[in-house]
This record gives sequence, structure tokens and C-alpha cells, in this order.
Amino acid sequence: MVGLSIQEIIDAVSGELIFNPSTKNSFLDIKVSGVEIDSRKCLQGKLFIAIRGENFDGHSFIEGAFDKGAVCCISEKYINISRPYIKVADTKEALLLLAGYYRRLFGIKVVAITGSSGKTTTKDMVAAVLSQKYNTLKTSGNFNNEIGLPLTIFKINPDTEVCVLEMGMNHFGEIHNLSKVAAPDIALITNIGVSHIENLGSRKGILKAKTEIFDYMGSSGEKILCGDDDMLKTLPGQNIIFYGSNSDNNFYAANIIYNGLDGVTFDINSGSNSFNVCLKKPGKHMVLNALAASAVGAALGLSNEQIKNGLESFEASDMRMEVIKSAGYTILNDVYNANPDSMKAALDVLSHAPGRKICILGDMLELGSQSPPLHNEVGEYAYNSGIDIIISVGDKAYNIYEGAAKLIVVSDTENQRAIYFEGAGALFENLNKILQKDDTILVKASRGMHFEEIVENILLR
Repeated sequence: MVGLSIQEIIDAVSGELIFNPSTKNSFLDIKVSGVEIDSRKCLQGKLFIAIRGENFDGHSFIEGAFDKGAVCCISEKYINISRPYIKVADTKEALLLLAGYYRRLFGIKVVAITGSSGKTTTKDMVAAVLSQKYNTLKTSGNFNNEIGLPLTIFKINPDTEVCVLEMGMNHFGEIHNLSKVAAPDIALITNIGVSHIENLGSRKGILKAKTEIFDYMGSSGEKILCGDDDMLKTLPGQNIIFYGSNSDNNFYAANIIYNGLDGVTFDINSGSNSFNVCLKKPGKHMVLNALAASAVGAALGLSNEQIKNGLESFEASDMRMEVIKSAGYTILNDVYNANPDSMKAALDVLSHAPGRKICILGDMLELGSQSPPLHNEVGEYAYNSGIDIIISVGDKAYNIYEGAAKLIVVSDTENQRAIYFEGAGALFENLNKILQKDDTILVKASRGMHFEEIVENILLR
């Protein structure tokens, strides 16, 4: 981070400095070397912003932050302390305002990415491509919300040329706020599914929330959209680039060869331009992600060779269709998150895997009143995909079991195709009876289900 003076910070967040007047002027010129919201991290020379969370209140750690070397703090409260701090009405808003100010200090290109599914993998692919030409910063982990995105912004330095930012949301207005901070030059939307429909009401509502990403783009900004999505395809406007599975799109794939779990080979086409790519990750959805990354790369002036090299060197983040071969099994570790679309995409990959095909599927969260039929639909899809054993775990996942079970022809053999467990403990007690050597096992659920524990349990067998 490039140092910011206390005066710059006060001006950016419209704050009030609470400090001893006799030394105030010299203090205003001091520069902080970074911004932190976690008092457990290194705070020497940094600004600490006290954020209120669901399970904690950063204001309780202000004194400790000063003891660890923080230069100044931002607080919503008047606090009884002899150290300098900046008082604001809302520390979360101050974090956003300060990040927005900091982003605008740099003449860099910003690529913003959102969507109901695939946004993290697409973000990683875009960054892998752009890093072939530019010094590229990207969102790390799940830092894609109103707290995480500003912290990524503060990592921009004078060497940064492009910043790739993932934008997540649960409610209306959140991506609007992130767009205000990021001021993107390129905005990419992967799809409009049903994630968070509990809060947003309908796919139309989800579309409205996702397209907030355009709110702070300049008139010359480019929109990159998946043309396979029925709602995105109808969006009006200028500077739109579509990517998808057919030649109606600006970027499309041809000659697709699925190489099982080893990946997928295909041609990327754009007008008369064409080149071949061999991805290490399997699945049709990976092809779409690669097309999206290609469109971004082309928009920022990369050559075919640079785009190809970036895609073929791409490595996905942890727990996202991670192929693990151990203990006599092949595990598809895709436990980072789940929604109906990503569940089906993962089942497609499993359906082309070697050996017996087993899925262990858990609850998909934030689907509201649509939860039972959408879980049911996943169960049907698993059955129709030819999965040998469909295991569901969790309260909501019972509907996955029902969706598969209702299609089963009653016989002793067929009855074992769909199995339900209330929790992971019951699953663990029965896994030795179910699993066989050379099985391929997909493990997938929403993040809150902590299905990484199931992967770890299988690996220990």
C-alpha cells in the first residue's frame, strides 16, 4: 500500500479527529503503511478500522490495536483512550469510502466479476490470462464483499497495472456499493441463477442486483456477458461482448473434446480469429469460464498466445473441482459452495469419470421457498446423469434424496442408488460399507455445511 496521511484519511471518510490539540498538526502529516480490521494481524504503522460483525465488535480491540503499533484507529464510538482516533458515523461505510479514494489514486484498469456461479473460477482464469502481460492483482479467497473488496483494493501499489475483483452479494445495493469503490473499466457477469433468491425474490431480482456492477462504469466501459444465459442475452446497451457455446456470440467454443477428469480441449473463436486451448480442469462450465477470460484478455490487448498460455497455466482456488487421488479413491472436492447450477455442472463432470460414480451432496442455502423443488431437481438430475450412488446429507438435502428415489425402479439393487443421512456422523459410520476401491466421489454442498470434513474423513480411510 502507498502511505496515506491522517489528513487524507479524515477527508476521505468525512471523519472527526479526536486528539490532543497541541500536537494535532504534526500528527495529520503522519502516513499509515496499511489498513487492517483484524487486531490479531501485524498493525505496526497501520490504520485499524473497528468493524462491527455478527459475532464480534472491533471496538473492543482498539486499545489492543494501539498496543500492537497502530498509528490511528477509526471508530463509531467516542472512546476513553489517550491515543488518536477518527470518529465516524459508520465504520463499514468509512472502509468503503477510504478504499474508493485509494483506488482513484491509481490509473490502473479494473476488471469486476460477478454472477450466480462460477465467478471465483472465472476471476482466477481472468487473472491468469492478464498476468501474461500485466502486473495483476486479484481478489484472494472469498474477499468479495463490502469488507473483503476494500482490503484487496488497499493492496494496489505503484507496480499494479490491472486489478481483478470478484463481487459477491446477498442483498440489493451491495454490488452497487462495491462498484462505487472499484469504478470498473470492464464488468463481467457469468450468469443469473437462483443463488440468494431467498433475499432477492426472483431471477429478475437477481438480475437487477447483479447489474448494479455497471453503476459506476464510465461510458467507455465494456460489459462482458454470457450469451448462453437467457436473461443476460436480453440486456440492452452499448459496448457489450457476449461469450457462449454457439457462433451467435462474439467469443465461442468449437471442437470440444472432454478428456474425463484430465480436462477439456477446444478451439476459441472470435470472428475470423481462432486458437486451441487445453485446460487442466474438466467440465463444460470450465469452457465458458475460459471464453469469458479470453474476452477480457482480448479487450485488454493480449495476443492469442498470451491468452492461451494464461488459460493453460490456470490453477483453481482450493475446494473448487479439486481432483484428489488418494486412499484408492478419486475425490472431486468441490465443497467451497453450491447452488443448483453448480451442482448440475459438477454432476456433469462426475458422469464422465472412471469407475463407480458416487456423489455426496448437501444442503444448498439461501434458496427460500424454492429450496424443496430446487433440491428435488438436483436429485432427479443426479439420477438421470447415471450416477451410481446418490448420497444426500442434511435437512434440506432430504429433497435431493426424494428427487432421486422417486425415479428408482424398486429392486434390491436399485434401492441402494439413493441414500440419505441426517448428518455427517451417520454418513461416516456407513462409508466403509458404501465405498469401494477405484470409486470416483463428488463431494459438494453450500459452504455453511462444512463438507471439507467429509473429504478429510474419506482421505483418512
